[in-house]
Formats: sequence, C-alpha cells, structure tokens
Amino acid sequence: MIKISVSIDVSNLKQAEIFYIEALGCKKLRDQGSMAVLSVENCDIYLQEKAAGTKPLKSDSVVRDYGRHWTPIHLDFLCENVDEVVEKILKLGGSHEGGESAEWGAIAHCADPFGNGFCLINE
Repeated sequence: MIKISVSIDVSNLKQAEIFYIEALGCKKLRDQGSMAVLSVENCDIYLQEKAAGTKPLKSDSVVRDYGRHWTPIHLDFLCENVDEVVEKILKLGGSHEGGESAEWGAIAHCADPFGNGFCLINE
C-alpha cells in the first residue's frame, strides 16, 4: 500500500500551522523542529520552515520565493461549504482568486499566505 504525504515550504511555521488548522481543518500530529506534521483525512501534510531566497535544489538558478506562484501540482481540499471556508482563508491571510459553480457544485481558487495555491471544492 502506498500513502501520499504532502510537503509545503513556508517562511513562518507558526503562521502556517494556524492557517492550515483554522482555515482548512487540519489536525496537528507533531512538531519536528523546523517542521510540523498535520493531517487531514488520510493525508499527512508536512509544513517545513525554509527561508525565502534559499535553494531547494543544487541548481543555482532556483530559489524559494513566497510571492504568489503557480505549479501544475496543487492540493484540492474537499469541503461542504466553499464560501464559509473562503471566509476563514481570507481572515487568516490567504487569498481567494475566483472560482466557479454549476450543477456539480463549486470550486474556489485560493492561496495560503506563502503563495502556495490550492482549490476548495464542494464535496
């Protein structure tokens, strides 16, 4: 059996913990120095404190940047009420970047305070 975990680089671990716990309903499992392990349903999320400008790879051309950025891989958080969760996200320093709704439900495009994008989708 394979289990998926997600690692998210952040510049402020305590702020990230508050955001992911209060806005998205994650539960804290443990602290590991400059990393906190959270859980949501059957997925563990590792918040790793890394300073802006540090190198995630040996390459000399890539550095961590906590301005809004995009990656083709992102998290989707399934929830019962997208609008309610968006309110929490905004209150805790995240952003809401639009979305859509139809017969299938609703989706909101969001980002955490560190520029990491994710979507909220009606369950």
